[in-house]
Amino acid sequence: MGPIITVKERCRKCYACVRNCPVKAIKVKQEYAEVIHDRCIGCGKCIKVCSQQAKIISDCMEETQRLLAGKDPVVAVLGCSFPAFFHDVRPGQLATGLKRLGFSEVHEGAAGVELIRSEYARLIDQPGSDPLISSHCPTIVDLIERHYPQLVRNLMGIVSPMVAIGRFIKGRRGPQTKVVYISSCIAGKFEIESEQVAGAIDVVLTYQELNQMLKSHPVDLPRLGDAPFDGLLPGTGRLFGIAGGPFQAFDVPNDFLNPDFISAGGEESALELVKDLAAKRITPKWVDIRFCNGGCIGGPGKNNRLTNFSKRNLIINYFQSHDTNAQTVTATAYTEGDKLPDLRRSFKNKFRRLPPPSGESIRKILQATNKFVERDELDCGACGYPTCREHAVAVFQGLAEEDMCLPYSLKRLEEDRFNLAQKYELAQRALSQEYGEASIIGDDTHTLDVLKLIRQVGPTPTTVLIRGESGTGKELTARAIHAHSHRADKPLVTVNCTTLTDSLLESELFGHRKGAFTGATADKKGLFEAAGGGTIFLDEIGDITPKVQAELLRVLDSGEIRPVGGNTSIKVDVRLIAATNKNLENGIREGWFREDLFYRLNVFTITMPPLRNRLQSLEHLVTHFLLRASKRLNKPIVGIEDRAIDAMRQYPWPGNIRELQNIIERAAVLSQDRIIRLENLPVVFAELALKTPATGGEEADVSFRSQRDKHLSHMEKGLIKRYLQEAGGNVSAAARTAGIPRRTFYRLLDRHGLKGSDFQQATGD
Repeated sequence: MGPIITVKERCRKCYACVRNCPVKAIKVKQEYAEVIHDRCIGCGKCIKVCSQQAKIISDCMEETQRLLAGKDPVVAVLGCSFPAFFHDVRPGQLATGLKRLGFSEVHEGAAGVELIRSEYARLIDQPGSDPLISSHCPTIVDLIERHYPQLVRNLMGIVSPMVAIGRFIKGRRGPQTKVVYISSCIAGKFEIESEQVAGAIDVVLTYQELNQMLKSHPVDLPRLGDAPFDGLLPGTGRLFGIAGGPFQAFDVPNDFLNPDFISAGGEESALELVKDLAAKRITPKWVDIRFCNGGCIGGPGKNNRLTNFSKRNLIINYFQSHDTNAQTVTATAYTEGDKLPDLRRSFKNKFRRLPPPSGESIRKILQATNKFVERDELDCGACGYPTCREHAVAVFQGLAEEDMCLPYSLKRLEEDRFNLAQKYELAQRALSQEYGEASIIGDDTHTLDVLKLIRQVGPTPTTVLIRGESGTGKELTARAIHAHSHRADKPLVTVNCTTLTDSLLESELFGHRKGAFTGATADKKGLFEAAGGGTIFLDEIGDITPKVQAELLRVLDSGEIRPVGGNTSIKVDVRLIAATNKNLENGIREGWFREDLFYRLNVFTITMPPLRNRLQSLEHLVTHFLLRASKRLNKPIVGIEDRAIDAMRQYPWPGNIRELQNIIERAAVLSQDRIIRLENLPVVFAELALKTPATGGEEADVSFRSQRDKHLSHMEKGLIKRYLQEAGGNVSAAARTAGIPRRTFYRLLDRHGLKGSDFQQATGD
């Protein structure tokens, strides 16, 4: 794990880090984007631009606390920019606060600049044709080592001021001494891990981390007295943290017109200068480069909102008011005569070459994102890469994904939206064909009683148990209850308990956690959670096992579910409707159904009557299923002959309404002349018709004209009833639906002996 950490749960893949990373050291994965540490230069841009705080600096406070709690002395070193970040307290108060935290000494990091001054002067004065590049900025060092290895030999073989002061303190006090460096630079966290300078600094803290440590103890800096700094007294090294400061600190002539000495600060200028040096377009004698704008005062570890101009003034004021002539003594006796540490360091080529793609590979990747000709390459930069071809290269190298392309993703989303809309429409049609409107057809006494109960219980949150034989319309009743409830705008989730095994049913109802069982590769929400705010309908609840019964009882008692393999409960707001065709009372006596669960379910019971007890509504049901079959089969069916209806009245209907629906659809398929005849029904109905006694004394009129008129009249009456049922007995609304004048509709009512008031209580949603 490197100094920059990716909090995967926070990442939303907005690609801000990719867009802003100067070296594209970001790898986009399926769920998040993470830093590639062996390509990262520690500039901190990804941290600054991440609005979700998915990129954070590794926390070194715990390690610092561990060092302070140990037996070895711990020395704090404040970076050159500290006066700009702790401008609201005096330097002496800050030194006192650090010692309150447990640091044995507090040094100024500017003393490290004084230590390397002579080495810089020696190398600059040496004759040579290759430009010298300053090596005090760890971001620039990483940039060259990892991305411009041809310039490694141009880096000055001198340690940074941070490493210099660390080596000096350990040389003076012994290697057991621990040194904590505190600055605005997070690249220092990278630098101390480099094998060339390992051991000089033990921990690098940012100013934010120091602030948090001071608050957690707590240490109130403004109330503290002043304490002097320890170690060497810096001079012009205190100016090192601002733009142009190294020229002053290293006594380099700062002639504006002299092309031999160049200074650059800020991302854009630094990258341009490095590119020019790599291409040998310029050949200065010495180049001072710092990646942060304005110098170290612009580092990513900053903790205030002052501008770089304000910070520059604070550094200059501190230098002018704390010169070495006025301050001649430090708390701990360090002298310039002390033996200087080894200030040399080496650099190495850390460039990692990624496999270059072929032209054919680039072409295939571009085509995969709908870029077939040059004008398709918009180069919009939304993916984080300047051009579509650079993005294609990154995809080939495994750094990016194809769907990072915004125009491509938008087009795909539009196609998916269109496909989903089509599927939704098809699903709605299928549901409409399967269930039609959530209406219960019939005007018999039993049906009207059921409709009354639905209207009463629908608006309440009461648990409902629907009982009745198979095929009597229990699910339709559950849908009608949901439609009458205050949860009608929320989901209705239907579960057939007989189609799932014990373990699978438990997982479907309550969800599961990743790894709960074989095949549980990810967390999954249960149907109780998915139906949140709505209704869940458990069909054939008499078939669930005792284990699931116990879990269901807990849900009804506490309103909480516990996913399979989970340790915590989840609160759910769901109304339960259950249905069964079994005798649950027998189940209690025989031990296969829990008594306590029965009483929790049996709060409000609706018993669905079998079709044999609802034969008064048989014609209404037949007409309803005829219209549905006609639409479903795209086949015009205009009616059913009376012989078929009479035979149906003699049938016991063991399969109830479901059986009736299937028989009507089968007969509609077999019908040859848009009329369902007795011959189109199963053989049992023909046998029942033979057993039916004759109803008239005279010979029946079997002419074509009479039979046609009879069937058409029957069909007409059925249609009129259907329109009245849909309109709830409102004759005007029924006439509008039928598309005929109201006066004509009234004449049809008189012809068939019908009244609108007869249908006002015959329908229900």
